[in-house]
Amino acid sequence: MIVRTVLGDVEPAELGLTLGHEHLITHPPLDVSDPDLWLDDEEAATRELAAFRRAGGSAVIEMTTVDYGRDVGALERLARATGVHLVAATGFNKGKFADRLTAGRSVEEIAAWMIREVQEGVCPFSPDQPHREESGARAGLIKASSSLDGANPNERKVFAAAILAHHATGAPISTHTEKGSWALEQAELFIEGGVDPQKVLIGHLDLKPDLPYLLEVAASGVRLGLDQFSKEKYLPDRTRVGLVAALVEAGHGRQILLSGDLARRSYWRAFGHPYGFTFIPTRVKPLLEEAGLSQEQIEDILVYNPRRFLQMRDG
Repeated sequence: MIVRTVLGDVEPAELGLTLGHEHLITHPPLDVSDPDLWLDDEEAATRELAAFRRAGGSAVIEMTTVDYGRDVGALERLARATGVHLVAATGFNKGKFADRLTAGRSVEEIAAWMIREVQEGVCPFSPDQPHREESGARAGLIKASSSLDGANPNERKVFAAAILAHHATGAPISTHTEKGSWALEQAELFIEGGVDPQKVLIGHLDLKPDLPYLLEVAASGVRLGLDQFSKEKYLPDRTRVGLVAALVEAGHGRQILLSGDLARRSYWRAFGHPYGFTFIPTRVKPLLEEAGLSQEQIEDILVYNPRRFLQMRDG
């Protein structure tokens, strides 16, 4: 088994502390006018990753997709410059960004493109995508996304294509939920499609911090993305840690992955935030200890769960 990074396949044991859902380089569609959302500064991204590595970080799952200006060539340069393992995603963001690309494509066409990106190397999906990449690197996971409280017909095509591509490649699947909604339905789609729930990571669940709901999602067996850490405007981080502790206490500790989903310049240390990508290793880890989690439980969440999720067969 291997983990597929932008610099090639590595042994899962090479990954230490791993962030489960991040963004490093984006070139959004031109109708995204907020300059805070344009992450197109490789020098700043290098500084951000270097600080993360000095803080004990090892790997980042980079979830930017073609509809939002993915740039795997830039990710290769960042990985070489910093020594941080970077895993790139094939697939799509929510319909607000992706419908303009996926509306005219069949499930089979979308799946074929995903399979090619995992097996052969990233390639253009459409001449209308925001950024034209130059890279032969391969994607290491598949992304599917839903909108608030449901998936539109184009988003449902992407889910169906992700299932086909997973079965063809063994690549894991990571998702976007809008404010944590429709997570149970995502899990049901994948399980009905024959996907091992341990190879599915449902994202942004801490945007719906309802413990009974999270326990219901966890009972399906999927992996749980609590990936809004450092964003106190949505939820205090101690409350997030309390949710983690409750899920661990309920027996779901081996399903949890953490991250910050830092898709704005203002979230980055390189642009003045006090922590940025260092927040998980320097701030959250001590909070987990204060909450009573053992070192073994913390290592599961920060190191071993991402390894288990990302590993796939060689080929």
